[in-house]
Amino acid sequence: MLSFRLAYIFSYNLFQFCGHTWILANTMARFLTFGQDALADTFYSVGFVMSLCQLLSILELFHIADGIEKARLLPRFVQVMEKNLLLTMVIMLEEIQSKPVVCAQFFLWNILDLLRYPHELLCVMDTPSTAMLWTRYTLWIPLYILSVATEGVTIYQALPYVEPTAPNSSPLNSTVPAHVGLPVILMLYLPVLALGASVTVWQLLKERQHHLEKWNKKMKKK
Repeated sequence: MLSFRLAYIFSYNLFQFCGHTWILANTMARFLTFGQDALADTFYSVGFVMSLCQLLSILELFHIADGIEKARLLPRFVQVMEKNLLLTMVIMLEEIQSKPVVCAQFFLWNILDLLRYPHELLCVMDTPSTAMLWTRYTLWIPLYILSVATEGVTIYQALPYVEPTAPNSSPLNSTVPAHVGLPVILMLYLPVLALGASVTVWQLLKERQHHLEKWNKKMKKK
């Protein structure tokens, strides 16, 4: 059972690493070949693989709950949900898919995951690296903050393309005001996104301190 769990979590991390490596390589190759014209086609060229990787990332919540992966559940839950919610919005709104901010968002997501999954692979193989440990728990945090800011910009740019709910389109009109539609919901989601990101950063800082202290003690024993 232990060998199966290790093989499973290793295969999962390897799949995510390969998937995000392909997305980043594809994006960079298209940008070097077509220049700024490639920004508009980023979603169409890598959207399926990105959607698959982000959908599978929901499994990480079960990994943590089951003890396969040693991490804090709350920050991972926030990260997984905010990514999947934003990706769902981008899929539903074709007008936003060609925006440069979507390309920037995908690029940041790839960098974040390419900093995390190699570290997870090394931990599974019980060969952690000092450089990867520092990168995973130090460089990752400011990049995550930048990624959340980009998510906010993406949502803000999507507002003009979101149609308000029609006054007579729902049987709940008697209890829900007519002006409460998708644009209002997205606007209300922005402060929720900021709050969730703040809690996540706080949890990540605590996680960083714990892992670095644990690593320092391990090095002193050697």
